[in-house]
Amino acid sequence: MKYLSILLLFTAISFSGFSQNKDAILGQWVNASGEAHIEIFKKNEKYFGKIVWLKEPKDEKGANKTDIKNPDPDLKSKPIMGLELLRDFVYEDGKWTDGKIYDPKSGKTYSCNITEKSNGQLNIRGYIGISLIGRTEVWKRVK
Repeated sequence: MKYLSILLLFTAISFSGFSQNKDAILGQWVNASGEAHIEIFKKNEKYFGKIVWLKEPKDEKGANKTDIKNPDPDLKSKPIMGLELLRDFVYEDGKWTDGKIYDPKSGKTYSCNITEKSNGQLNIRGYIGISLIGRTEVWKRVK
């Protein structure tokens, strides 16, 4: 009976650890270039991220930067500030998968997976088709 109680206690602790781990990406992150802060948030059990700070929020004419590279003409005038870069990530087996990442510098959208490194940083892996064909950036938490 004593061993059963200890086993149940460890099981409960491990499940609570997993449930806390899935929200580890919530908060603000600085991208690899240091040009933007992205706030990752949760909607209906999926994870999203939007730009909340830009190092250079204005263009050369002094106007707020817009999404000029967007392939949709109706979205080219949308401000970069507040732009949703990450969408539809689900937590599965210790990583966030099946999401999309938008690159406002190119106007392209890529498949994406996110993993947390042991030091608390994030590996953001954008790719076309399969994960082997892509690029990884490291994001750090904003302090």
